[in-house]
Amino acid sequence: MKYKNIREEELKNKVGADWFKQFDTTEIIGNIDFTVFPKQDNLFGRTPLLWAEAKTGNFDIPSMFVQLILTIGKARTFDKTLPPAFLGTFDFKKIAFVPYINVQDIFYLNDFNWNVTPSNHETKEFKLIKERIETILKQNTDVYDFVNDEKDLVAFIKNNIAKATTVSKLKIDKNNFIPIYLRWLEIVKPIIDVNWDDLKKANIFDNDFYLADLFVDDKDTQNIDDDLSIRDSLFVVYQNQGYTIAKENIKQMFDATINLKNKETYLQFWKRYKRPPLKEFQDYIIERRDLLVPQDIRERKGAFFTPRIWVELSQKYLTEYLGENWQDEYFIWDCAAGTGNLLAGLTNKYNIYASTLDQADVNVMHERIDHGANLLENHVFQFDFLNDDFTKLPQSLQDIINNEEKRKKLVIYINPPYAEATSTKTVTGTGENKGGVTTQFKIKEYLNPKIGNATNEIFALFMANIYEKIPNCILGQFSTLKFVNGSNFKKFKEYFLADYVSGFIVPADTFDNVKGNFPIGFTIWNTTNKTKINTIATDIYDKKVDYVGVKNFYGVLPYSINKWIVKFQSSKENSIGTLFYRGNDFQNQNFIYIDLGSTKAHDSELYLNSNNLIISSIYISIRHVIEATWLNDRDQFLYPNAGWQNDVEFQNDCLAFTLFDGQIKISSNDGTNHWIPFTEQEVNAKEKFHSNFMTDFINGKLKVEQTGGSLFDDNTKIGTYENKPLEFSEEAIAVFDAGRELWKYYHSQKDINVNASFYDIREYFQGRNEKTGRMNNKSSDEKYTELIADLRQKQNILADKIKPKIYEYEFLKE
Repeated sequence: MKYKNIREEELKNKVGADWFKQFDTTEIIGNIDFTVFPKQDNLFGRTPLLWAEAKTGNFDIPSMFVQLILTIGKARTFDKTLPPAFLGTFDFKKIAFVPYINVQDIFYLNDFNWNVTPSNHETKEFKLIKERIETILKQNTDVYDFVNDEKDLVAFIKNNIAKATTVSKLKIDKNNFIPIYLRWLEIVKPIIDVNWDDLKKANIFDNDFYLADLFVDDKDTQNIDDDLSIRDSLFVVYQNQGYTIAKENIKQMFDATINLKNKETYLQFWKRYKRPPLKEFQDYIIERRDLLVPQDIRERKGAFFTPRIWVELSQKYLTEYLGENWQDEYFIWDCAAGTGNLLAGLTNKYNIYASTLDQADVNVMHERIDHGANLLENHVFQFDFLNDDFTKLPQSLQDIINNEEKRKKLVIYINPPYAEATSTKTVTGTGENKGGVTTQFKIKEYLNPKIGNATNEIFALFMANIYEKIPNCILGQFSTLKFVNGSNFKKFKEYFLADYVSGFIVPADTFDNVKGNFPIGFTIWNTTNKTKINTIATDIYDKKVDYVGVKNFYGVLPYSINKWIVKFQSSKENSIGTLFYRGNDFQNQNFIYIDLGSTKAHDSELYLNSNNLIISSIYISIRHVIEATWLNDRDQFLYPNAGWQNDVEFQNDCLAFTLFDGQIKISSNDGTNHWIPFTEQEVNAKEKFHSNFMTDFINGKLKVEQTGGSLFDDNTKIGTYENKPLEFSEEAIAVFDAGRELWKYYHSQKDINVNASFYDIREYFQGRNEKTGRMNNKSSDEKYTELIADLRQKQNILADKIKPKIYEYEFLKE
């Protein structure tokens, strides 16, 4: 065997050097194991020639291809960069190639769950893909043995890989039409021979030219004759190697054909894509032309499109509150209308107003009116709600706002932009605050003294501006619920006084352009009644629009859990580890851990010893035993009541849970490991441990200070376990028993570290990813896998026992 008994990284290096030395095999694309590019660049960047899956050992070819396909599909790599001419797989014995074009349809499967682990060959998704491609692979795959087929392999690479200057055309769909547009801006827009300023005056923009390019076929023929709705939606068409303005009222201003300065560049760009877009996405692309703006502008606007299912549900809630005839009895203004999809389904066009920041969006709505949309043209207008003076509004709308009684009948119905000055990268120290997200709004300076840090949120600026300038109106809005329970909204809640009527929450990822696992709510507020936000109850709907219960959000909460834990700080000297923590909600769950390291950016820290070990174990357990979901993502952990102080079983359960928690990252490689919960005799250790701190603590051999300095001078009691062994519940004992078996199995291995921690043991059996350096999720050792699974099962049972106590002692509110 040519490459037997070598590691995967070495295998990839050797295959690259032995067979692809005339190419560049150094580029890394996502989680794809091996890539081949030509060494020479061109105007459009380098065309990828091969993406391949590499495996040590001897694997069946279909399984390797399935893993590669799942890797590509999960990351949608083909949307972010051009796909290659070939996909490939290789192990230590053989290499296989298949043209990308033969399998690309797999990536467009409807209702397929790509969010699975590609290396898990037991998932139904893995088996489904394998079933679908096995016949394709039999017919289209070239397989070569590295030793026996050496000459044939060299010839294949020379005649196919090396000559693959044209790749299979990328199909255009709802996921990639925006990235293609951003590339089009760089390559094609500069070669269109036109004065863009003149076009803007006529409300024709670059995205109109892009859409003209999209809706042609491979022969540059406008491919929309059979679809009148698409043809009528295009303001520009491409024909005879040039552009023509199709908008009737301005055609005479641009009667000449708009030509290209460099037709070869144009042809080379579009050789990469299959036009027109896939049929099932054509209407969506036309409807979402509002997204066709440069990325920095999209982020600054922060817009996200309201799915039709939630539009309909929100109007149902408005009807339940305002009555069946509300559209005739109330006025409606969407002051963040975008292209007006939130207003679809409303019937009384004489009572509806729609404004939006961008004239291009106004143009789209006016075109829709021309084709039957139920709106009045003079009720749809460009207006910058956070900057413009209200005197710019249509007079009929001004008359409503300036009339106290009519104003009470005005419903502000909006899905305002969702953007903020910080992002996760900012918090974790890998990015910068988004410049210009809210600072470009005139209203921010005025509102800052009134609502404080809430001015960093665009939707909060909308809410406050509505409250300020349109008093006593009805507000129905989509937004996150952080203005109810967020820590940056205390001042906002003192300012925004209104009656909560009703509302619902849904998963955020059901909205376009929204990433994250948190709830977005639709809430209705009557601003006539001045009530401070306290508790609001929202109905819960899942992605299938099934009602699943009620969720409470709390506007008035006690002090946070981090105000509690900070009381128990100890000296760094002689500490056994450091608890790192940040934030008070579930979205920060992964940032709560213990290790022997030094201070991390943005983290608070608690040095641990025998005096605060139980306290820190309670904290770790509270933060980790309940899984983070989209529903609880923003729930706040709180300063507890005193009940936990006398519940010794609860305290000891938390210690047992913590000792085997995956977020205890203590490693003997970083210093002395004081966290071994067993004696040498219990696990058949080959040598004495450097530290028996944990078993001494458990057996009552260490002195423990019983009180901690209290934030409220309440002489908080922190335990009743001094100088006597801890007593554990049946569930906790089961966790120790399972953990002991795991430790014993580790100590039966050769060449082990006798002082290994739980983290070290997991690393020993699971190893690390050679690319990322992260610990792998699984192990090839069947006995270890069985033992760790048993430990996790016992720990889950213990977690279920702890969960009710979290609410009983008010660490969380239900």
